[in-house]
Amino acid sequence: MRKIVAVLLSALVAGLFAAGPAWAQKRAEPGAFDYYVLSLSWSPAFCARAKGAPDPDQCGTDRKPGFVVHGLWPQYADGGYPATCTRDRNVPKAVVDQTMAVMPSVGLMVYQWSKHGTCSGLNATDYFAKLRAAHAKVAIPEGLKAPGGTVPAVQVERLFLEANPGLTAEGVAVVCSKADVSEVRVCLDKSLGFMPCGKKVVDRCGNRNAVLSTTVAPLSTASTPAPQPAAK
Repeated sequence: MRKIVAVLLSALVAGLFAAGPAWAQKRAEPGAFDYYVLSLSWSPAFCARAKGAPDPDQCGTDRKPGFVVHGLWPQYADGGYPATCTRDRNVPKAVVDQTMAVMPSVGLMVYQWSKHGTCSGLNATDYFAKLRAAHAKVAIPEGLKAPGGTVPAVQVERLFLEANPGLTAEGVAVVCSKADVSEVRVCLDKSLGFMPCGKKVVDRCGNRNAVLSTTVAPLSTASTPAPQPAAK
């Protein structure tokens, strides 16, 4: 009986080792991914709905940004993404200084580098250079460059398509928090060309009346729970 159990365990271990490389690559191997998602956060919604005290770098009273970069995320085409591929949390000060104009939060830079950037296969300097290049690639529609009027969520996507020749409806996703547009996600290949998004990168606006606006109520005043986007 012991011999049979030992044989079965050996077979199981061998099977796990045989499947190991694919499993490891799927989980967290730096550079092993299919495409990027550029996440553009709408600051009025982010600052109103932030858990705890809003980040003063992005949400200070003297700052009124519109869309800013929330992250540049390596993705898998069949859904999901690698995360925290190394334990590196160091973002050089020179990189911070170069990136603040498009991603105005030091804490967010460190978090995004640790969780997503370490899976890009690039060092921090090159990853944030890629992030800035991705931001430069995607044109923010003229009417959405700064907080102003109210725009229906369905028009936000259309405006992005009109401002970015080559971008298709399959390559952009609008995310909402309750009745407010909070984020726009644009899918890019590794050379930062527009491309269709993979699985699970889809519009997340359950409220048909959702709008992009500067007037965003904090979650604590809401009577119903907000739909939750994929954790990033």
